[in-house]
Amino acid sequence: MKKTLLFISSLLIAGATLAQNRPMTENDYYRLVTLPVPEGVSLEVGGMAVLPDGRLGVSTRRGEVWLISNPYMQGSRQPQYKRFAYGLHEPLGLNYRNGVIMATQRGEVTRLLDTDGNGEADEYQSVVKWPLSGNYHEYSYGPVNLPDGDMLLTLNLDWIGFGASLAKWRGWMLKMNEKGEIKPWATGLRSPAGFGALRNGAIFYTENQGDWVGSGRMTHLEEGDFAGNPAGLRWSSEPGSPLKLKPEDVPSTGKPMHEVAKTIPNLKLPAVWFPHTLMGISTSDIVEDTTAARFGPFDGQLFVGDQGHSKIMRVFLEKVAGKYQGACFPFREGFMSGILRMRWGLDGSMFVGQTSRGWSATGKASYGVQRLVWTGKTPFEMKAVRSMPDGFEVEFTLPVDKTAAANPDAYSLNSFTYKYHKTYGSPIEDAKAVPIRGVVVSADGLKARIVADTALRQGYIHEIKAEGVKSADGLPLLHTFAYYTLNNIAPGEPMAMAPRPKHNHDMMAMASTKPAVAPAKGKPAGKAGAASPQAAKRITAQPADWTSGPDQVITIGTKPGLKFDTERVEVKAGSRVKWVFNNNDDMLHNCVIVKPGTAVNVGNAALKLALNGPKMQYVPAVGEVLYHTNLLEPERAEAIYFVAPTEPGDYQFVCTFPGHAGLMQGILRVR
Repeated sequence: MKKTLLFISSLLIAGATLAQNRPMTENDYYRLVTLPVPEGVSLEVGGMAVLPDGRLGVSTRRGEVWLISNPYMQGSRQPQYKRFAYGLHEPLGLNYRNGVIMATQRGEVTRLLDTDGNGEADEYQSVVKWPLSGNYHEYSYGPVNLPDGDMLLTLNLDWIGFGASLAKWRGWMLKMNEKGEIKPWATGLRSPAGFGALRNGAIFYTENQGDWVGSGRMTHLEEGDFAGNPAGLRWSSEPGSPLKLKPEDVPSTGKPMHEVAKTIPNLKLPAVWFPHTLMGISTSDIVEDTTAARFGPFDGQLFVGDQGHSKIMRVFLEKVAGKYQGACFPFREGFMSGILRMRWGLDGSMFVGQTSRGWSATGKASYGVQRLVWTGKTPFEMKAVRSMPDGFEVEFTLPVDKTAAANPDAYSLNSFTYKYHKTYGSPIEDAKAVPIRGVVVSADGLKARIVADTALRQGYIHEIKAEGVKSADGLPLLHTFAYYTLNNIAPGEPMAMAPRPKHNHDMMAMASTKPAVAPAKGKPAGKAGAASPQAAKRITAQPADWTSGPDQVITIGTKPGLKFDTERVEVKAGSRVKWVFNNNDDMLHNCVIVKPGTAVNVGNAALKLALNGPKMQYVPAVGEVLYHTNLLEPERAEAIYFVAPTEPGDYQFVCTFPGHAGLMQGILRVR
């Protein structure tokens, strides 16, 4: 018996030691709690509101509003669901103010009243209406409360192969007062699902990649601002419009947005870019940390959801030369579905509302609500990045190992930009490594000033990696990179610092370049007979020796929900195939044919391409890839030619655009 107890004790000690020695994860600091949903309730979250009595209001894309009692599950009691309203037209916003619940439907804001006190709305009052064209993309969001008592609304553009404003005020942010009167506030919006006002009254909104939008971004909107997509300018001559810019005043040159803004005074630059696939693919809601440190060490910072990657990002903002700019950081992954709404609970936890119908996302669930709860432990993170006249200052959440943090080789800097044009999205443009002259660590170990050896490029996004930094007690950073949008360079005197010895300086520049901007191996070519192995995997002209043409023509398209419209095709081993891929979706896709059972692995390899991804069409140079198309914009098609494998089996075709590979797959059976 004694030996048995000693054996069990030794196992417990060994397990505890193993737990202490394992790498820390996001879950050690921020824990996910899933709210159970009753059978028969499709909680496809469109809007959320936290009521003063602790209940959580949720509007769903199916037109219902549910009130959830005990969403905190205190005392091990299960949440209780009560349907408050139904029959609404896809309400993608829910608001509570002064005892009244309001929902934004596609064509109106509706006040929901429970006049008899039975817990169900029995009066639906139309507060304000706007016209609809009937286009499927006419999503409407809000209302969001402003400190002065007004509210904000935003209206999506229509989609007809490109963004269009088919009905009045589509592509605009509107202000609404308590009387239901609306006032046009700003335009240039494409798909503005996330927006809100900070405690100081500043209004921000997030945008998704699309036409005129190279990547996800967050913009500070003031009255009369033009955020970039010209479709909404169709209504700029209407009474009340705060700007007179016309669609034809906005050229599609492909120049960077910060260059075009010099010639269009109303064009507002984003405060923060979220580099596509490197941070997320579909930005959604914004919430400011107002929890008074109940959610960790990020008071006053912003949290931004991502619908496609089912994750939350973190943003630090500062003002330089009177304009907002700042850095975005990874924060928390692993949610059950695509994040659309986030709201603070009364206890300082965060409610996260999720849905993936039509907007497919990572995660196994189609919808749900989860609470994100801080465990009380402080993660070792880059807390903030600030612009300096000669580089950046990184602030950490915990003191650093000063020796490691003072080594310039512990960091790397890269800068890049995007095209501003009517085309859907943009590849990363003009990426360059930024050599580092030196690093100075503060006396308290909480800050490191990184001095660049060349002038920083104003208007560019700067990637800051700190992979060699560790805390004073030996912890690695939980997340090692950030992206800073440098609209303006901070004024002041550069730090006096001697140049680094040439050999070390060159090695540092090479090291900073390698992880992010290494040359692509075998750049894809479009002609038959191209020399590189990668080029031979994408032949877009019929080979000259196919005198009788292909043996088989296969056409594959797309359909909503990250799916191919054909999920199984057959070809004969060794046959000549013409493969036509039609991207009739409203987002970017490619079609990559891979060896049996390797679709997910190839998709993961595409994720790791980092800044190289766009120029490699998100097709990794790995042996599992047999043939591929390029990345196609919406409403585009491409044909490739190849000889089918000679070995029979179930090969796969997959979209390797980041976030798509887990869902967007099909079988190519070779017989």
